[in-house]
Amino acid sequence: MKLLFICFYYALLSLFYIAALPASFVICCFKKYRRAVPSRFFLYKNMPFPKKGGIWLHACSYGEVASLSPLIHALGNDRVNISVITKTGFDKACQICESKNVRFLPYEIFLPFWINEQKTLVVTEAELWLMLFFIARKRGMKTMLINARISDNSYHKYKRFKWFYKIIFSFVDEVHAQSETDKKRLASLGAQNIKVSGNIKSSLLPKVTRQYKINNIYKRVITLASTHIGEEAPLLEQLSCIDLSNTLIVVAPRHPERFEAVHKLLQSWANSNGKICGKLSKEGLEEQNDIVLCDTMGELVNIYAITDITILGGSFMDGIGGHNPLEPAAFNNSIISGRFFFNQKELYAKIEGIVICDIKEVGEKLKGALPKTSTAYLEKTNDIVKSILSAQTRID
Repeated sequence: MKLLFICFYYALLSLFYIAALPASFVICCFKKYRRAVPSRFFLYKNMPFPKKGGIWLHACSYGEVASLSPLIHALGNDRVNISVITKTGFDKACQICESKNVRFLPYEIFLPFWINEQKTLVVTEAELWLMLFFIARKRGMKTMLINARISDNSYHKYKRFKWFYKIIFSFVDEVHAQSETDKKRLASLGAQNIKVSGNIKSSLLPKVTRQYKINNIYKRVITLASTHIGEEAPLLEQLSCIDLSNTLIVVAPRHPERFEAVHKLLQSWANSNGKICGKLSKEGLEEQNDIVLCDTMGELVNIYAITDITILGGSFMDGIGGHNPLEPAAFNNSIISGRFFFNQKELYAKIEGIVICDIKEVGEKLKGALPKTSTAYLEKTNDIVKSILSAQTRID
């Protein structure tokens, strides 16, 4: 019965692929998808991994790929292949692994012909693709899901398709959950052999790759980090309510395709408030620019190193779920966050001192004394890496 369903599922995916072909060609014209869509849906320059018998890691986008750094270091770069979904994830994977061993994960109908012999498949978080796990198991791989989590907002959606996820988990040998709550939820969906290993992101303390110097007229740096559409404008309005003399503001949008739109917003705000606006890629931070757009990927950690106060985006509007607070905490930043961090609860719990408020309260919080967060609240062990290595040892 299970095999019959998989055949039906594959046929359904094939029909959807044919129906979506015209839209796929159009999407290829957009810069954001110009590399990913042809690779994933047409296998353009996307041959199978050249290295057989290795460890195959799969992650979705930039953040998930970055979280794999300690695991890749522990396993050895020469043993690892990586597949991704997004262009930013691909670029990050090429930075931490040999680019010849990085691929976009093809659309599911291509996987039976694309997947070659690997020793182990390690998938991160919620990348639950049926054909991926099914074909990997058929090719003799051990299959693992790590950093697995199910948020409060998503759980009821997963439960609606419990029967489907039960089939997927029947092809997953081992699951590493972020918390006991995640373990219970995953078990209710059919996952077996579950271990609570924490969040792999907490095993990686960020490292500065570039030392920034700021103009000596600025005595304080406030960073609006990983902001999403609809957050920048009201946060800038809150900043207008406080004394910004001798303050440098850095704004780092989450998605690079929004850089230009956010820059126009910053210029307008700067003009209205008698401030000077610049871009990190053009002028750096040493020029006299009161507000600077961080328009270069991979620089946020370096920005945190010179930041006094981080306003952590993705948390002020419901539906996103927040972003990783460990990085600004590692540099003793004071952190202000919104209330919607349901995807990051386990990480938030590791840090004391984060100020939680509504977006309209940010200005008032900035007027008061803000507590500093500290690396003392971070996990400095590689427990999850050790756990995965232990599982790997059993199949070597």
